[in-house]
Amino acid sequence: MLKRIKKHSFSADEGLRGKIIHGDNVSALQDLEKTYSEAVKCIYIDPPYNNGEQYNHYMDNRTHADWLEMIVASLKALRPLLRSDGSIWISIDDGEVHYLKVAADQVFGRENFVTTIIWQQRTTRENRKLFSNNHEYVLVYAKNLKQFTSSANKLPGTDEILDRYKNPDNDPRGPWQSVSANVQAGHAVASQFYEVISPSGKTHYPPNGRCWAFNQERMLREISQNNIWFGKTGDGVPRVKRFLGTEKIKVTPDTLWLADVCGTSKSAKKHILSLFPDEKVFDTPKPEELLRRIIEVATDEDDLVLDAFLGSGTTAAVAHKMNRKYIGIESGDHIVDLVVRRLRAVVEGESGGISKELGWNGGGDFDFYKHVTN
Repeated sequence: MLKRIKKHSFSADEGLRGKIIHGDNVSALQDLEKTYSEAVKCIYIDPPYNNGEQYNHYMDNRTHADWLEMIVASLKALRPLLRSDGSIWISIDDGEVHYLKVAADQVFGRENFVTTIIWQQRTTRENRKLFSNNHEYVLVYAKNLKQFTSSANKLPGTDEILDRYKNPDNDPRGPWQSVSANVQAGHAVASQFYEVISPSGKTHYPPNGRCWAFNQERMLREISQNNIWFGKTGDGVPRVKRFLGTEKIKVTPDTLWLADVCGTSKSAKKHILSLFPDEKVFDTPKPEELLRRIIEVATDEDDLVLDAFLGSGTTAAVAHKMNRKYIGIESGDHIVDLVVRRLRAVVEGESGGISKELGWNGGGDFDFYKHVTN
């Protein structure tokens, strides 16, 4: 049962709204299933890594068997809340990553495994150990891989991609890049096989096993409209011009997420310390940039995001700034001291993390609950 402790409402804007729950995650999730069955688009969890370390707010030291039992129970409680096109993203390090993979395979099905993301969580070298471990993992699973594949978002084009657009022929339509004018011939028709005469008079045929992307009538029209590039000398293999001004540049996410885009543990801690300079904050919080990328790929505005190991509150803060609904669950008492206060700062327009990139100026509200068992 959820008992509202206090409603923190700072705005009349109902478009941004979250629930923060203080309590055991498995029992809280089981209660939430009654209302939120198959309602969550994206789950992110950052569970204990079981690395034997003592942190400010918890001791990360269980037997392997106890840790695995806890993980499996959490995953089983989370799965019913996911939408059929939803996904779950799980942070972990080297110590338990392979056991986590096997456990998640059992709960979500090996056929629904999406990928393993490598996140560069530190940029400095650790010389005290045999290897300087500079990365962590994020395992990604879908509720249904086919449906998630159809709903997942691509990312905006990077500066590197945009730099590929040039204008060597001073086309008045602006920068462009060229792509191949021939395609695989597996499903070709006879009208896609013909000769193309370049401006210099050189004859071109499609390579073996390939055909032209257009029929001859369409190709001649594209050439007349200056949409086909034959190189600076006019005798190159024909290529199709794609203009920056008419294309929505989106790219498939890769699996190597570097610190300059997704932040580091150090940058995340610096952000939290700027909010609470005189307090014991989380030692290894996740940066808002990392969660932004996850939420950007996995959800759209107004979708519901859930974090059952809320920790320092990064998932809730990012979801709030990105206009997603969210539910965060945390058993530690720091949820009162740090997470609620952090979200209050977000509502009031704090400027750290991803705020400047998003133009975040505050708004919305959230409710704070205590989960009590009957």
